[in-house]
Amino acid sequence: MSGNSVTANGDSLAEHQKEADAVAEAVSLSPKLIFESVRRNGEEELERPMRALWYSGIAAGMLISFSVIGEALLRAALPDADWRYIIENMGYTFGFLLVILGRMQLFTENTITTVAPVLVSRTWSSLRRMLSLWGVVLAANVIGAFAVATFLAYAPVLSDDIAAAFNELSQHATGMPPLEGLMRGIPAGVLIAALVWMLPTAKGNEVLLIFLFTWLIALGDFTHIVAGSVEMAYLMVRGELGLAPAALSFFLPVLAGNVIGGTAIFTLLTWAQIKPEVEAQLD
Repeated sequence: MSGNSVTANGDSLAEHQKEADAVAEAVSLSPKLIFESVRRNGEEELERPMRALWYSGIAAGMLISFSVIGEALLRAALPDADWRYIIENMGYTFGFLLVILGRMQLFTENTITTVAPVLVSRTWSSLRRMLSLWGVVLAANVIGAFAVATFLAYAPVLSDDIAAAFNELSQHATGMPPLEGLMRGIPAGVLIAALVWMLPTAKGNEVLLIFLFTWLIALGDFTHIVAGSVEMAYLMVRGELGLAPAALSFFLPVLAGNVIGGTAIFTLLTWAQIKPEVEAQLD
């Protein structure tokens, strides 16, 4: 009898443990814990040495060029058909996969990750740290974009048809009116922030998630400040785009749109839904 009792108790404990694990897995998907995951990631980024952020940002600015290269490769290879637009925009995902899975510093990711710690602490010190990181990462991304754009423009690396497609894409991305560039930057900012928000729950599906979200950015013809900086830099180093129109008509409006979408819309709305729980826990 005692042996059966021990076995029964053991089975009961095992069953209880399975239930506890299932509950823990379900709870791990709660918005509060997703926010905490993003916040901790942001704290880690804010504590990193600026030198490390600088070089990581330059690498990200260079590797994001594969989004434009991938799109140009598919455009040059595919026939001029109605469906080409859908397929060629899959190439836009390549650079984002490299940068995000490589854990490199991309400015638009920081519109949510480094904002989360500021929303919790709400001190001038944390705000200054966030703005300093933003400035360093954005500058590094742009320098990386100019470095790779110069290489692509003057080194014999792109065939004539691919270079023509690259130029077409660059002209289109930077040729929008400023207000349109700003407005199209807002959905891109929202989507990148949503992507960062969902990654902690991806559980092995990170590649698919990044692919779908960044493909949607390309399909919607939304503007992204870092990938777009590669296109802007390509035209500038070739003498096809001046500094004033590049900054005033493209860079600043798109930057504002991405920040509005990523921070003012997505991050603040997600913070609003879990703010009472977070503040109650802090109290």
